[in-house]
Amino acid sequence: MLFHRDLGGAGNPPLVVLHGLLGSSRNWLTTGGDLASRYHVLAPDLRNHGKSPHDAPMDYPTMMADVLAWMDAQGLEKVTLMGHSMGGKVAMLLACRHPERVERLVVVDIAPKDYLSHAHRAEFAAMNELRLDTLQSRGEAELRFEARVSDWGMRKFLTTNLERDEAGTGWRWQINLPVITAALTEIEGNSLVSEDKFDGPVLFVTGGKSRYVREEDFSVITAHFPKAQVKTIAESGHNPHMETRAEFVAAVA
Repeated sequence: MLFHRDLGGAGNPPLVVLHGLLGSSRNWLTTGGDLASRYHVLAPDLRNHGKSPHDAPMDYPTMMADVLAWMDAQGLEKVTLMGHSMGGKVAMLLACRHPERVERLVVVDIAPKDYLSHAHRAEFAAMNELRLDTLQSRGEAELRFEARVSDWGMRKFLTTNLERDEAGTGWRWQINLPVITAALTEIEGNSLVSEDKFDGPVLFVTGGKSRYVREEDFSVITAHFPKAQVKTIAESGHNPHMETRAEFVAAVA
């Protein structure tokens, strides 16, 4: 069963938030708290991430099934469903395949298409090359990542997946790094097939400085989601819920 965080708003309509690749429910603590004035915000960790179980396979139908089983266990019959990046692909699939469980859908800076990221390859190479047995601190890990990962913010984000081992003397990955690495091509792929469709209300929130969703993607978005609206936050990159939080919360609320 997936681990989740209750971010507040009990008694309000449920909002389930799905994080992106290498993220966790922890990434949504602040923004989830902001949204709790309107929703009861619940954020699970997807498999092989955060505090949820480590297990293969790592594909979209399996992640969707995990979320459905978790919703059943929580007694959530129908929710507003929001997903960022990889979590957005899970959310899109769940809405299309099980529309009776989704009141409305919010997709954050991702489109229903295939992606190929050379940056992902470099980031995963850096993580797999990291010698945990000689690591002293997260700061040292950031320094070791410099040769592979040029972006300072990304180096810091990658180290959020490092945690102390049970003895408290060494380091380990909180994520299931081997399984996620092996599934990277699957994760970058489109979670939908041409027949997938959701007729309910949908909001796509995109970053104006991000390259993940482009104007030419709007036609494929509306093919799967006929009622989709697109809100672009001009000053944001790929993480509008963190980079431009006030504007993001206003758009969703």
